[in-house]
Amino acid sequence: MRRLWRWIRRGVLGLALLLVLAVLLYRFVNPPTTPYMLSESRRLNGITQDWVPIENIAPVMLRSVVAAEDANFCRHWGFDVAEIRRAIEAGGRRGASTITQQVVKNAYLWHGRSWPRKVLETVMTPLVEASWPKRRILEVYLNIAEFDEGVFGIKAAAEKAFGASPDELSPQQAAYLAVVLPNPKNRSAARPTNALRKRAAQVMDGAATIRADGRSYCFED
Repeated sequence: MRRLWRWIRRGVLGLALLLVLAVLLYRFVNPPTTPYMLSESRRLNGITQDWVPIENIAPVMLRSVVAAEDANFCRHWGFDVAEIRRAIEAGGRRGASTITQQVVKNAYLWHGRSWPRKVLETVMTPLVEASWPKRRILEVYLNIAEFDEGVFGIKAAAEKAFGASPDELSPQQAAYLAVVLPNPKNRSAARPTNALRKRAAQVMDGAATIRADGRSYCFED
């Protein structure tokens, strides 16, 4: 039994070390791909994705995605407790994942629901928050998120939807791209429905608000 416990402890320590190294690696190295990208590439026989530095993304795009996905991005440490409470009160009908959690899920983990995946997400999210600047978290998110079927990253998304580069996006275009993120396979930034137009208008207002009230300080130049 002593030998078994010794091997278990070594295994746990080894896993912890691997997680820390994986988190530190992507702090400085751009993820070349993700588990989900690999899966979609096999399914679709190829995907579109090109990395773009955050300096080459219009600031309004940064504010729009934060307004749409995680308005308290600059104020939390990876988990938005207030949003989690609201999600529980709503009976699970609304999401509470932060941008940091989504980065962890997209960059490191497989899609689907399981306890091992949730445990890894819970452990790795604060590691990312402690190791990466908020600006880096947002940069990675915007480069690996799916914006359309087989279209990953803001560069490919902006070019497909509007024929524009990420630094040319207008507030309205940025809002349209941000609102497709929860359901990119069934929403289109280039052909928004009336519901998406209304949601995009809310995001435009939200992006202006977080700039005015200082909630964009952690990722703005």
